[in-house]
Formats: sequence, C-alpha cells, structure tokens
Amino acid sequence: MTSSQQNIKSQGKLINKETNPCLKEHNLTNNCLVENNYDKEKCELYFENYRNCKQFWLAVQVDRRRKGITPEMPSLEERNKIMEERKRNLSSTSR
Repeated sequence: MTSSQQNIKSQGKLINKETNPCLKEHNLTNNCLVENNYDKEKCELYFENYRNCKQFWLAVQVDRRRKGITPEMPSLEERNKIMEERKRNLSSTSR
C-alpha cells in the first residue's frame, strides 16, 4: 500500500462516526481553523475539547481491553449509552 493510499484509508477512519467517536469535536475544530485562518490560538478551546474526547474514549478502550471485551471501541449505540450514563453521573455529583 502506498503512502497516499494509507493516508486516504486513515482519513476515512477520521470522517466515519462508527470508527471516530470524536467526529463532532474533530469537525468543530477544523471549522474553527478554517474560520480563523488557521490561527490555532483562537481555536484552543476546540483543541482542548477534542483532546478530552480522545482521552475519554481511549480510557474506555483500555478498560474494555483489560476486561477482554471486543471490540475495544464500543459501537455507536453503546457509545450513546455510555455518554448518557456519564452525563447522569456528572449531574448527580454536581448537586
């Protein structure tokens, strides 16, 4: 596989919501960069949010790997349930 074919394959993973749980954050970050002439300082909040998303889902993958759960990345339906549970937990701890 050539490097350009590999690049296209990896970009396909980035733009697929099944394989990229942070697609929304990815798109928001890219939109911010375009709107601000690629001034990264103006988009720092978007970058931070994207990093937090990636860290969260990486932790989920590591936990599932340790527990022997496959696939390591939950399905879109499972991710929605995980996020709802996380929101409930966060709202109950902030009261």
